Amino acid sequence: RTATVWKTLSPFWGEEYEVQLQPGFHSISIYVMDEDALSRDDVIGKVCITRDMLAEHPKGYSGWMSLSVVDPDEEVQGEIHLRVEVLGSQGGRRLHCSVLEAR
Repeated sequence: RTATVWKTLSPFWGEEYEVQLQPGFHSISIYVMDEDALSRDDVIGKVCITRDMLAEHPKGYSGWMSLSVVDPDEEVQGEIHLRVEVLGSQGGRRLHCSVLEAR
């Protein structure tokens, strides 16, 4: 979970994460949330990084991805700018994902 960026419609994070990829993984989801001080945090939407997407971009991917719906009763607008690459060999692969910004 990243730090909260308060009071802006154009947040910037610049945080990086590495996740060990299991041999049979299908996808990894990144959730974008709205943190509320007095109630439960709201999920705004999510993006999924699939095994097929990584195969299509063997040198990595950098770009804007549209948020998809998590709650069917909510409208979703927004996108997240990610840089994603797979590091290591087949025996010890890691997903390196940089969350650059969102809007």
